[in-house]
Amino acid sequence: MNIDNFYDVLGVKETSTQDEIKKQYRKLAKENHPDIGGDEEVFKKISTAYDILGDENKRRNYDQNKHSNFGGRNDFNDMFNSMFNGTRKQQRSVHVTNISVNIGVINSYIGGKQTLTYQRQKRCEPCNGTGGDRSKCNTCNGSGIIAKQFGNGMFVQVIQTLCDSCEGKGFKLINKCFVCNGNTSINEIKTLDISLPHGIDNGQFLRLSGMGDYKNNMYGDLIVRIELKSENGFDKIENNLIYNSFINLKDLKLGKITVPHPDGILTLKLPKDFDSSVPLRVKLKGFKLGTVGDLIVNQYIKYTRD
Repeated sequence: MNIDNFYDVLGVKETSTQDEIKKQYRKLAKENHPDIGGDEEVFKKISTAYDILGDENKRRNYDQNKHSNFGGRNDFNDMFNSMFNGTRKQQRSVHVTNISVNIGVINSYIGGKQTLTYQRQKRCEPCNGTGGDRSKCNTCNGSGIIAKQFGNGMFVQVIQTLCDSCEGKGFKLINKCFVCNGNTSINEIKTLDISLPHGIDNGQFLRLSGMGDYKNNMYGDLIVRIELKSENGFDKIENNLIYNSFINLKDLKLGKITVPHPDGILTLKLPKDFDSSVPLRVKLKGFKLGTVGDLIVNQYIKYTRD
């Protein structure tokens, strides 16, 4: 990556405010997140650029070095390593595993304990996650990357590439582990309990530290994407709890219906002038998220003729 193009990566100007940079980063991160089909490398570039420009001190140092005349290769490399490689190490240490989980609307309302079962990569015990006997790569001196510098003066470009000799690992395997075949990890079925917050919605994420795949000598984080589903006639729209009620002739004669609300059964009187196209609304019986929502009951006539 050309270290002079962090502003271009985020699509902002050098005069942009911190709020403008933050707003643009959130927009790009949402559009390019790997969980919704975005390119992981593009997402990393965006995160790297924001790590620098989103911090006033790092941004100030970046701007000063970007516009200065680099007199020597070592000075330039020191700046590059302190700014970019530090970010790279941080990115490598927070790899994630993504899964999607179906949650019913009633479960969303009640919240609390939810049991997850998923597949992940766990550390291979026989080799202790090493993959076998290792030898440090002499080409990259164990870093896994090679930095190439082009140009001079103010027009300097540095490109970081993976080491071809070790494929970016920083080492070579001499004898592969007979269990994991050098992969450092094997498959396992993992079960754990999570706590759902009240009102969790479709498309929201939960991040569980250390519950992801074993990779780069550590367990990464597990990202759980929520897919909210209709449940027992209930739906969720914003903070409102929606119930689809099927009314029969007996209900009409009695002039009331019951709703199996998660907080307890509710008995609702039907209006004298009954109109199934107009839903019933019960105030403050929806989701308690900031502004408390309502319970909205859609009325559907269900009748079997003799």
